[in-house]
Order: sequence, then C-alpha cells, then structure tokens
Amino acid sequence: MTQEQLSLDSKSCALIAARAADEKKATDIMVQEVRDLIGVTDYFVIVTAANNRQVEAIVDEIEEQERVQAHVKPLHREGTQDGTWSLLDYGNFIVHVFQPETREFYRLEALWNDAPVIDLAAEAGLTNLEYSERIAKLLGRE
Repeated sequence: MTQEQLSLDSKSCALIAARAADEKKATDIMVQEVRDLIGVTDYFVIVTAANNRQVEAIVDEIEEQERVQAHVKPLHREGTQDGTWSLLDYGNFIVHVFQPETREFYRLEALWNDAPVIDLAAEAGLTNLEYSERIAKLLGRE
C-alpha cells in the first residue's frame, strides 16, 4: 500500500487534529468545512492556546497523532517569531493554533462564517470543550 492509500479522508484527519488539540488542553476548538468557499483545502481546524509553550505542545501533538493515526505529515509548517500563531498545512486540511489575542485579531472563523462547523461532540466524541464568549456565541452555545 502506498502512503496515500493508508491515509484517511480529510474530515477524519481534521477530527484527529481536534482531538489532539483537546488532549493538550486547547480551547475554542473549531473545525470548519471550507472546501466550497475557498477551494484550496477542505477543512480549517482552529484552536486557541494560552501561551507560546502550549502553542508548541499542541502543534507537536497534532503532528504526532496525524503521523501515527493517519500516516500523514504536514506539507508546510509556519508561525510567528513570537509564538502567538502556528500553522500546519496538510493540503486537504489546515490547522491554525493561536494565542487568544492573535485569534481575536484575525477572526478566521468569522471570515469563513458561511462554512459549516463540524459538531465535535457528535463527530469526534469531544465533550466538555471550553469556549470563549465570542466563539460560544458564534457556535450558538451561549
């Protein structure tokens, strides 16, 4: 079997990333299906980390879980020098890990607010997720 035959579909991979972020205590975890809106990727996984060290820990855990469970590696990894944002580009899904102020500034989830949001409790088995007031409102969980 080739690497591609072993890898899971983009939604499954996005859910692996969401679960890995939750394992490292990320907050405001969202998975948006953006394929019909932007055409360059299928899903955005957007999460919040409290500080630089947590950003790095979340990114490392996502990379590890994607490698182990989905047999995929990021095509590209980038981030800011100050550690307030990091990105993992897997092609068919992209992971954004932000610190709160940076996430508030960019508001990616609002930029693509027409994109369907995956129900992480139903699809990924994630319960007790923590959401800021703004994200909870966006998700209709006020």
